[in-house]
Amino acid sequence: MATVLMCRRFPRLSRVTTFSTTAERGSSKSKKGKRDKPGAAKTGTESGATIQLLKPQDYRVLYNPAAYAKGRAGSQQHMDRDNSQALGDTFTSPGTTQTFPTASSQALSPVRNALPKPKSSTLLEQTILATLYKEEAEKEKQEMHDSKEDPRVFQKGRPEYRSLSCDTSEPAQTLPAEEGDSILQSVAGCEASPGILPDYFLKLSRLPAERRAALLSDPRFSALCHCAVTAIRLFSTPDLIHILKACVPLAVPASHPLLNACEAEFCRRAWDMSLEQLLLVADCWRCLDRSVPSYLGILFSYANLHWKDLTLPQFVQLLYIIGEGRRSPADLVQKVESTILKHLDAFTLEELGAICLGLFKSLSGISDHVMRRIADRVSLQMEDMSTYALVNVLKMLRYTRMDHVPLMRELRKVIPARIPATNIQGIMHITLTYSSLHFFDEDVLAAVATSLPSKVSYCRSKDAAKFLWSFGCLDYEPPNEEEFYSSLIKQLHAKLHEFSKFPEHLLTALLGLAFVKRFPEELIDFALREEFVQKTRGSKYELSKDLFTLGKSVEIECPTYQGSHLSPQLCQEFTEMVSSFAEREIYVRPEIMEATSLLESMLGGPEYVKNHMILPHTRSSDLEVRLATDGHPIPFNFKDPVAAKKLKDMGVSLTDDLMSQLIQGRAHNQSSTEVGSEARQDRGHTAGTLLLGGALTAGATSQAELKPGCWQPREVRLALQVSNRNHFCYGSKRLLGLHCLKRRQLRLLGYVVVEIPFWEWFPLLKRTRSEKLSYLHYKVFCPGLLTRA
Repeated sequence: MATVLMCRRFPRLSRVTTFSTTAERGSSKSKKGKRDKPGAAKTGTESGATIQLLKPQDYRVLYNPAAYAKGRAGSQQHMDRDNSQALGDTFTSPGTTQTFPTASSQALSPVRNALPKPKSSTLLEQTILATLYKEEAEKEKQEMHDSKEDPRVFQKGRPEYRSLSCDTSEPAQTLPAEEGDSILQSVAGCEASPGILPDYFLKLSRLPAERRAALLSDPRFSALCHCAVTAIRLFSTPDLIHILKACVPLAVPASHPLLNACEAEFCRRAWDMSLEQLLLVADCWRCLDRSVPSYLGILFSYANLHWKDLTLPQFVQLLYIIGEGRRSPADLVQKVESTILKHLDAFTLEELGAICLGLFKSLSGISDHVMRRIADRVSLQMEDMSTYALVNVLKMLRYTRMDHVPLMRELRKVIPARIPATNIQGIMHITLTYSSLHFFDEDVLAAVATSLPSKVSYCRSKDAAKFLWSFGCLDYEPPNEEEFYSSLIKQLHAKLHEFSKFPEHLLTALLGLAFVKRFPEELIDFALREEFVQKTRGSKYELSKDLFTLGKSVEIECPTYQGSHLSPQLCQEFTEMVSSFAEREIYVRPEIMEATSLLESMLGGPEYVKNHMILPHTRSSDLEVRLATDGHPIPFNFKDPVAAKKLKDMGVSLTDDLMSQLIQGRAHNQSSTEVGSEARQDRGHTAGTLLLGGALTAGATSQAELKPGCWQPREVRLALQVSNRNHFCYGSKRLLGLHCLKRRQLRLLGYVVVEIPFWEWFPLLKRTRSEKLSYLHYKVFCPGLLTRA
């Protein structure tokens, strides 16, 4: 496949057969020197090389719809879920032929797709090709996630699960085809007695796979099913269970009349069954992919009444069924938590993974105490845990927003070596855990980035989006950044046809790219078109803020972009929505209000400082101050003095509890002694800082004598950032991607960004007024500030 190199600021989809794989970015030099500096932004841009792949006329891209139906997918604010399948439509760029045949049972891998198929070849060539095919087949098997079988691995850990679950493996001894024909012949016209029917079903389920597949279209099998439906109430409960179990290897469709009759009969007699039988039947329904909400409701009620009789395997199997049913019985929450704590040390590691997956899939709430206990045990035995079970624990850790530092530290030791052998969905969930919890670990992220390019063809649209989001959120560009980003951007192009159904994935991906100064023009143009915008507004997810952030970022950072833009009306609507939220939740935060009030007092009044969002699409506040070139403050905030006064008068009492929350954060589990020690250290550091700035002079407020409207011909605009710990990676001074983007864009617009970091400002909130004024005076009138500006 030929390649063409071009140097342009933005790659564009050609009108012929070119295909862009890279996008504009900033300097690719190492950023390690600035990582721990709050507010450090990447500076300088350079034109990147655009690689365009020329496609032969007969090039065909195949995809596998079933592959998307298998894995867990989707997204929402606190977790990712999706029960969707891939689209069957196609996307064809002008001049390019791309075919997506839905009949394909499995996607052609890159190696298979590229391998030549010569009419004649030597024995050596045939051997090489056969070896390549074998290796690629093994890789495909490793990458394919079986959403039905993978969650059932825990059932192999105890013999008790044999009576609670349906065995989906192939029968050890198959039934001769002739005996199967004999059975079918004997039931023609319901000649057989009802008592023999369960045995017939069991025998037919042991036919060879190809013979079983042909049964569904055989009229004699339909007659057998009809006989069973007619005699459904004559069967004993064990016989009826045998028939249902036989339907699993026979692959009876979920909507088949026989299954309709079985469900109704099991619901009728459920209260006369044992819990073991109820769980076994529920497992059969899962294997048959049949939704049975009524039956599950009865099962959960039965389990609630007989909770004390639950054995450990029954409890784990019940949580597995709860997860696969995607529903959480509210009246079982407390009992589930107490039972987890009761058996915590007795669970196998695979069972712990199954418990977490069941809770995660069913959106079941779990207390911090229970989740921390689970994480405590996992962190001590992580090396003995399968990657699949470990990933399931991480999903629940992410869902509960649990900052379990020992587990994350142990994960750093264990997971990098496992990344190459982990399938792409598992890697995605590992990466998403780090970004969701704001944990930055370069060893883990570098291992992900190294392995991903060779696996990228197995990425669903969701996977590619979450990788880009995670790396952008943590503001990390790996050593192989060009290969990493170009491969993912190329995969986004390949999945473009899916984004009409899953618009959230495209916006997630593009925002992750924007955080690290990458703007693929063709994808942005697609995302900002009116038809796509309408799809986002019809989504079940709130995508307006993401769309707003993307659209405005392109306007600021991409002056030569000529593609689609958000309409002014839509931008105004989004601005009002974000501003309304900020007035309720952001501007009134005590640390921001205190800084605003003190700045007004120090500078001469509310007209000298404005608490607002300079960039509403970045969703955080700024304290804007303007200085003349001689250092004097300039009044400018005359638009809403009443609101300014109202805000000033909204006092917040800085109680010890509030200060403890501000300084420690909800998630930290430090002792009060540790917090006090940290506070003393911060105060000592702040005192040193105040000495650098000098004491507040008596004439510091004399600028109030300036008359309103007396603007200086030249001015320096300051954007003071009163940050909190949620703007940074966990336990560090490394800004998250969105806040790096904000500071970068403020500088592009001519603002001087002044940091008031939480580790300096929060401890000062309970110090004297003069100390706080001295600190702010130094920040605003820093000797080198005007020089830098």
